[in-house]
Parts: sequence; C-alpha cells; structure tokens
Amino acid sequence: MKKLILSCVILASCYVQAQSIAKGYVYEDLNKNGKRDKKEKGIAGVAVSNGLHVVATDAQGFYQLPVGNDHLIFISKPVGYQVPLDANNLPRYYYNHKPAGSPADFKYQGVAPTGALPKEINFALYAYAEDDNYTALLFGDPQPRTAEELGYFAKGVVSEVENIKGIRLGISLGDLVSDDLDLHRPYIEVMKRIGLPWYNVMGNHDMNFEAKADSLSDETFEAHFGPANYSFNYGQVHYLILDDILYPDPRDGKGYWGGFTQRQLDYIENDLKLVSKDKLIILSFHIPLQQYDDSYRIEDRQRLFRILKDFNNTLILSAHTHLQRNDFYTKADGWLQDKPLHEYNAGTTSGDWYSGMFNEQGVPASTMRDGTLKGYAFLHFQGNRYSIEYKVAGKPKEYQMELYAPKAVPYQRTYGWAGIYANFFMGTANDIVEYRIDNGQWMKLNKVNSADPSFEASWYEWDTLDKLVPGRRPSNAVDCTHLWMATFPTDLTLGEHHIEVKATDRYGKSYVQSRKINVQEAVAFK
Repeated sequence: MKKLILSCVILASCYVQAQSIAKGYVYEDLNKNGKRDKKEKGIAGVAVSNGLHVVATDAQGFYQLPVGNDHLIFISKPVGYQVPLDANNLPRYYYNHKPAGSPADFKYQGVAPTGALPKEINFALYAYAEDDNYTALLFGDPQPRTAEELGYFAKGVVSEVENIKGIRLGISLGDLVSDDLDLHRPYIEVMKRIGLPWYNVMGNHDMNFEAKADSLSDETFEAHFGPANYSFNYGQVHYLILDDILYPDPRDGKGYWGGFTQRQLDYIENDLKLVSKDKLIILSFHIPLQQYDDSYRIEDRQRLFRILKDFNNTLILSAHTHLQRNDFYTKADGWLQDKPLHEYNAGTTSGDWYSGMFNEQGVPASTMRDGTLKGYAFLHFQGNRYSIEYKVAGKPKEYQMELYAPKAVPYQRTYGWAGIYANFFMGTANDIVEYRIDNGQWMKLNKVNSADPSFEASWYEWDTLDKLVPGRRPSNAVDCTHLWMATFPTDLTLGEHHIEVKATDRYGKSYVQSRKINVQEAVAFK
C-alpha cells in the first residue's frame, strides 16, 4: 500500500511539472510602454484564463495558472480599462504559449515556436472611461474566396463605415475568409480602416483542415487573432467569443458539426462564475443553435442552456447561414427561463457569397437567398438592455424592407392576382406589418413562409439572359422567415395608386416604404 501511495505521489508530481505554472501581473500601464514599471500598480479582480480555468487577480494584480505545451493565457478586459491595440486595431490581451509551435506540415502557417515559459506573463491595461450606453458594429461572414472578392467587401461594406464615429467596438462572426487562410492577413489590413477595436470569431472556413484533432483546427486563426475562445467586458455587457465548430466531426471524422468540446463548456461555466448576474451576457459564435438537418449537437446546446439559466439578460449572436432571422428559444426547446432566449442569426456582409448583378457601387448585389439585402448590424446598448438595427449596405439606414407588387393590375378583376409582399429584414413573428392605399386605413399584412418574390425575380432573370454578364448566378431561393403578404383589393379605381407599407419592430421603431401601382382596363383577347 505504501508503495502504491508513493507511486501516486510521484505521478502527481510529474503531472504538475509537465503542466508548469504561468504567473504574472495585470497592471495599469501609465506610460503605455508595454512594460510593468516599478511605480505601476497591479489591478485586482481581473479574470485571467488558460482556456479552461479562470482566476481573478489578487489585490496586487497577481495571478497564476497551470499551462501545458499548447495554451493561450489571456485576460478578460474589465470595465473601465482598455487593452492595447496593435497597428491593425486588434486587441492584444493574450500570450500564446506553444514551445514547439504549430504543426509544421500544415498548409497554412500557424504559431512559430515560442520557447520556454517566461518568468512572468504580464498584461497591460489603460484606464478608459466607458459609457454604459453605447453602440457596437456587427459583421457576418465577410468570407472572400479571392483577393477580388476581398476588394468587393472593402468597397461595398468597409468603405461605408471607414473611420465611423460614435461606435465603440466591432465583431466579425466568423468565416473571415473562405478556406484560403493566406487571406487572413489582407482581411486584417482591410478591417483596420474602420478604426475600431475589432474582435473576431472563428468560422468553419477559418480552420486548418489538416488537423486530426479539434484542438489543432485553429492554429492559423490563433497566429493571426489569438484565442478562439475568450471574453471581455464593456459597460454593462459581458461578451463571450466562442468557437462552436467541432472538427473533425466526432461522428464520422469527416466535415464539421456545430457544438462545443467539454473543455469549452467548462471554460464558459468558469468564466461566468466571475460575472455579475445582472450583466447582459452576449455569446458570439459562428454556427447558430437552430436545429436543422442535425446541424448542432443537442447535448451541447442543453449544457449551454443550463450554464446560462441564472442570467436573465442573454443574447446569442451567430451567422453562417447567409440568411437573416431572429429565433427565440423557450422551455419547449430546453431553455430554462420563462423569458425566451433571443438568437440573432445575422445577415452577412458577403450576402449570397458575392453573387448577382453588379450594383451601382460596382460590386455584386449579393442578395441573400431569403431576399435580405447584404449588410451589417448595429447593437445599441442602454445599460444591460439592447436593440439591434440592420443596415443595408449602400442604402439609407431607413431602408428596412423590400417591397414587391405588380406595376399594373386589371380594373375590377374577378380572379386572382399578385399581391403586395413586404420582406422586413429584421422582422419577427410578433412584429406588426401594415399597408394602406392612397392614405386610407391601415390594414394588416399576413405573415407567410415562402420564397421572396423579389429575389425570385432577380434569380430567374439570369436564366432568361441571351448572353452571359459579369458576375455569378445567385443561389436558389429559400423560404423567408420575415415575409408578409396581402392581396390587392378589387375595388380600386382606374389610374395610379400609392401603396405604403409600415413595419413596427420589437423595439417599437416603425419604418415606412412605398411604391406606386397602376390600375388599367383589362386587355381583351382578339
């Protein structure tokens, strides 16, 4: 028995030695030289993590954490401080500890060997006055496959928000590029023009496909952006940025699956143990939690719901689908609160993968398959409350829906005819969408699940061309989750009539768009 106990002690000692201990200070860098000078005090209560464990710095700003041979040590930016930004406006809040570096046989380069663990790993912070009321910028799937498509992204989207004022930070929700990871660096160069601290989510097209284990699928991402799982605070909001792609798919070793590893879920739980329950928790990842074609490992979603059950203000942000929708999870879905959990599955800056006719900006229109025009979103915060505003690229901010109606209808028709359709891009089932004709009474449109006829019309246009034109045929249409429809009244007089459609969203904002229609005498057969 004594020999057995001694053996266990020796094994435990070897394990501790193999793990090593990372330690250091989080401090206020008063002169911003990136070094902890003698007079610069440590900051207490800052969360520091190795991607699994999360500890808070002590009164002197000191922490220590176990590390192996492939760990990132990082802090969660606290309220009232800013982390250093590099020349590309990427936050620098982490240390990459890979003594041997990333696998050398990967097609795309990862992290170079970092050597022995430093005696101290210190993190600088700058005091910064934060307002609880602010706005953040949100991009879904830039996803350029080529330098040419990156140019479309820069011209059609980034140029519109370059050096934007009044915005505090930005997030890209994954698929920063499309498999060619050499484009990560040019993507970064484009994004720095916006002039904001920018946080990036890893997408399934940002992975190293040579990886034999999920833990190695983010090597190139880590080299460019740092951890694929991390958190930070701003105002009354706690952000969790997460990689929710299981690669290779644990079911068959092929492709990927939406979900989390046990280590990630433990990290999320450990991270939130240090967060006040009254904060707004925003989880940003790439693949949405929606269940379609077994796209998400359901037990991971349920574990996530259990972790979040005591946080009454929670928002999920995702992308990936190249559609736009708002989903609300209830107890029927396994959510453990009476108040539904909101997931905003954001429209993409690449739209329908840079397809369609070239528009007035000189870039592909790239309308998404549900008829949502490509664009980006603003997240507006009032303390721990939020609202989301979608912005169509190249259009005024008021342009929140696309209308479809025939230009001419027959007078006193007695048979069916095309109706009025309104694709309200941010629409949800409880929103109110109404129409009126010639300043008459407002009447409700009915929510329908079908393809957007405006998108179908542009799609069929490609099939009726006599000659090929620049660009790529759009993808096939899918049912839209934010489409409303009404049939035309049969008693309209001859002549031109004015149609207005008004949509009122879940935040109480109303948007109006209009168009004209002409009622004409029916043409008789000869």
